[in-house]
Amino acid sequence: MRAWWWVAALAAVTGCAAQPSAQLPVQPSSQPSAQPSAQPSAQPSAQPAPQQPAWSPGQEPTPDRPAADPETLAKRLTGMQRDWPAPDTSCDRCVALTFDDGPGRYTTRLLAALRAHGARATFFVVGEMAAAPGGAARLRRIASEGHELGNHSWTHTQLTTLPRRLIARELQRTGDVVRYATGVRMHLMRPPYGSTDRRVAAESRRRGLAQILWNVDTYDWRDRVPKVVARRAARAKPGSVVLLHDIHRTTVKAVPRVLDALTRKGYRLVTVSELYGSAPEPGRRYRRAHPDQ
Repeated sequence: MRAWWWVAALAAVTGCAAQPSAQLPVQPSSQPSAQPSAQPSAQPSAQPAPQQPAWSPGQEPTPDRPAADPETLAKRLTGMQRDWPAPDTSCDRCVALTFDDGPGRYTTRLLAALRAHGARATFFVVGEMAAAPGGAARLRRIASEGHELGNHSWTHTQLTTLPRRLIARELQRTGDVVRYATGVRMHLMRPPYGSTDRRVAAESRRRGLAQILWNVDTYDWRDRVPKVVARRAARAKPGSVVLLHDIHRTTVKAVPRVLDALTRKGYRLVTVSELYGSAPEPGRRYRRAHPDQ
């Protein structure tokens, strides 16, 4: 009887020891090793790394890469302009100073001079300059200090020598860079060298851009003498549009004298749109306070 009990106990122990080994195929040994290796390789493609913000200080815009969401920047600039005095719509004795070919290395100094005199101006910017390092920051400061931005083409090429599709490209690229950098959609353009024709007018009209020329030329690009530039600019009369260039150091140096001379005459220095009291008509040419007939 005792012998039979030992035989039964030995059989039970042997069966319990054999059971786990018999159940191993039910839990494949390959599953744990396959699962970890599959997850890391699939996870990065399924969940891409978060994108960086569209704009950060020092990151300049290009035609193909926005610097910021235009609507967000427009709201930001609106808030920055709250401390700037509201424009006076009565412009019986107003003059519009306009600066071409920038923004450039001297633009910041020019903005300080305009602010010190409480003067507004219009900047006709070249797209390549706007997209260069530092260009976006200068554009934002121009807009935030109450000045007006206008389109002066992408490469400063004489537009009348181009086919219409390239005229469109020159205006489109500059418009995109300015809008991406500042949130501003421009309503003015100035054809390089003042050269325009029906095709340029038609493309400007299609893009909602009035053509702004000038009736006072300081020839500051030719005569780099601040006194000479200031004397010519001071010849402006009420309703005049004065041509200057903020890429020249001598011009920026002349601006305080220009501002002093014109304010002594009782003139107010305003943007082009303020000069006309509203946004000028797209496609039409303007040289002074009234459009060319």
